Amino acid sequence: MTIAINHKISNQDSSSASLHNTCPKVSVVMPVYNVAAFVKDAIKSVLAQSFDNFELLIINDCSTDNSRALCQQFSDLRVRIIDHEQNKGLAAARNTGIRHAIGQYVAFIDSDDLWHINKLKRHVDHLDSKPNVGISFSRSSFISYQGDPIDFYQMPQLTDICAAHLLCRNPVGNGSAPVIRRAALNSIRFQPKDHEEPYSCYFDEHFRQSEDIECWFRLVATSQWQIEGLPEPLTYYRLNHGGLSSNLAKQLASWEQMINKARGYAPELLREHERSARAYQLRYLARQAIRLGDGKVAVSYCHNALKTSPTILFNETGRTLTTIIAAYLLALLPKRFYLLCEFAGQGVLSQLQKWKISRDGVDSAMLKQD
Repeated sequence: MTIAINHKISNQDSSSASLHNTCPKVSVVMPVYNVAAFVKDAIKSVLAQSFDNFELLIINDCSTDNSRALCQQFSDLRVRIIDHEQNKGLAAARNTGIRHAIGQYVAFIDSDDLWHINKLKRHVDHLDSKPNVGISFSRSSFISYQGDPIDFYQMPQLTDICAAHLLCRNPVGNGSAPVIRRAALNSIRFQPKDHEEPYSCYFDEHFRQSEDIECWFRLVATSQWQIEGLPEPLTYYRLNHGGLSSNLAKQLASWEQMINKARGYAPELLREHERSARAYQLRYLARQAIRLGDGKVAVSYCHNALKTSPTILFNETGRTLTTIIAAYLLALLPKRFYLLCEFAGQGVLSQLQKWKISRDGVDSAMLKQD
């Protein structure tokens, strides 16, 4: 597998050159594929970090638009562009980045998302102070397709995350939230058996979806590394523009692929928690269907979730009931009335989320996008 590497060189001040010549503390991996509308802002959010001892590895996965040309416009010596000779997907792009990374910590950012200016600083402090933590992640704030704040947040459990919890839910939430200790990644390194030329993998390249949660679960289930989250919303996660409900079936198929693989290395965990994990996944897909505006599909996923494991109604009553009510309102009400109900409910939920984030010690200024 041949990979072309491009160093972007230009005249820089002596401090930047000195920084580039030292081993960076963090390697930031950014896969890029046909994201011309977003990639410049994503790169800017990395280069603007208050913690500046990092390298940025941009993995161009054979973009057919001008994404690569936009990446080349940045003259910062910390930026490297690595080209795939053929399109291989997100998991392979992340693996390429990890193989070229030289930092003690590896951070991931998708090329359509953004970071808070203090994201790397907070994660480096977290990992430096907690040597048993292999994955540090943050809460995320949603932004619209156009990049505007939505005032909604991913609110996962932040501590005491065991393999069973990770199987049922994805607290990391998205591919731009985690910063991972290189030693933790090395603990799950493997070589694929179906490639003529052997090379190290960390993410399973057979997955085109769910590759991230598969990696996190495998790490926690097969090693002693812990996973912990930070209360601040340090990641700005862009919601996709539109989408088809048929993609939800593909997401479910990828999740089932992950479960089938996990049976090989965590059979006891699967025997105890597979049914409830599948119910949580079905509930998640119901919420995705609601976001896509398909009430009929959302109701179907809700029914299947409760049929698979009714205990989710008792274990997470508020979130499960909210999903069921929203699905039925979307399916039964005229769109105009549903949107009014949605607007009112979102306002209440947003305030509750902000209150909880503030209760966790986060300054209110953190809730504003920088």
